[in-house]
Amino acid sequence: MHPIPVILIFDIGKTNKKLFVFNEAYRVVHELSIQVVEIKDEDGFACEDIVTLSEWIKSSVALLKQDSAYTIKAIHHAAYGASLVYLNEEGKLIEPLYNYLKPFQQSTKNLFESSFGSIDDISLATASPYLGNLNAGLQLYRIKKEKPALFQKIKWALHLPQYIHYLVTDELATDITSIGCHTMLWNFAHHSYHHWVKEEGLDKLFPPLKTSVGLHDSSSALIPYLSSFHEPFVLISTGTWCISLNPFNEIALTTNELKQDSLCYLTFAGRPVKASRVFSGKEHELGVEALNKYYNKPAEYFSTIHYNKSVHIDENFITEDLSSSEDFETAYHNLVAKLVRKQIISTNLILANTQVKRIFVDGGFSNNEIFMNMLATSYCEFEVFAAAIPQASALGAALLVHQKWNTQAIPNNLISLQYYSTKTNEKGKL
Repeated sequence: MHPIPVILIFDIGKTNKKLFVFNEAYRVVHELSIQVVEIKDEDGFACEDIVTLSEWIKSSVALLKQDSAYTIKAIHHAAYGASLVYLNEEGKLIEPLYNYLKPFQQSTKNLFESSFGSIDDISLATASPYLGNLNAGLQLYRIKKEKPALFQKIKWALHLPQYIHYLVTDELATDITSIGCHTMLWNFAHHSYHHWVKEEGLDKLFPPLKTSVGLHDSSSALIPYLSSFHEPFVLISTGTWCISLNPFNEIALTTNELKQDSLCYLTFAGRPVKASRVFSGKEHELGVEALNKYYNKPAEYFSTIHYNKSVHIDENFITEDLSSSEDFETAYHNLVAKLVRKQIISTNLILANTQVKRIFVDGGFSNNEIFMNMLATSYCEFEVFAAAIPQASALGAALLVHQKWNTQAIPNNLISLQYYSTKTNEKGKL
């Protein structure tokens, strides 16, 4: 039996870390995964165990290179953003990989503004709402000001996707999708690092910009849709964060949009994609935990609940007080309804003044019939689809380098759509 040509794709999320092996038809022929237990940084704050993750990545590549069933033609990567990995002069890892949810000191923000002016103005120029350590540029600034001894050791700063690329290839590079994801580093109008980055000398820590060196996962997840659909659409990519992406909204961000957590991503081609975000995946996880504890249900019980449009929805519902919910079904419908209301507010920010008529939902919530029916009912003037696309961000990373490894044409059936009708609250397949 002859080995088949394949591409390896690392898809590194905040919770799940996976390696997919795609054949030339973009079917997954092998999969590896690991869940890495978080460790603590020097301040006792939870963070990624980058050493364990690094060892798993290298060992997984070595394992598959030895597998006679495959001929590895290419390796590419997609990973979550807002996380910087630091290397010293010898190219060795400097721990830790700080958690982007770590609080950002007000005194450091004050110092930044005293040096460079209003952070709101810089947010507008960089299409990045102020998010503290969720702005990767401010992570590096924080280290320079709060931990100067550590900063002196840093020779290179790599975004997580490009660190994975470095692990596999030994090549140092920066990618535009990582630089352009709410980092507060990139001046969107000037197509260069913002002047504050240059004044602090931080631009010298980032290797040269290159392509096909890993992708920010949200930008990567958009690639299969841009390849398959040409009429204006919005993609709601759901996971820990539920990110609404509108590649057909070229209206400049406003201060009001920034304050509501809107931002712009950059595509692999360097074009802005207006986006908005809400932390619904995490809120769903915590909410389900509360419901399970209150009603004494197993972890995945929520997945057995079907949509029931007759359930009473209480707009004041909170998981901290479940006494008003008569059963798990009622409480879970109310939890999802709360998340859908937040989703609508978020998605509306990027829908305004565009020609979008279709909304695609992928990721975890696309499989949640309660979420999908409630969303479709709220967006009755749009066509709402659950998109069944296996491993969207991984697939996007593979598609981007298609010509480098694949001798076949890109299939035209990569995405399966399930239409949610607002008239019947029934789903139909396309």
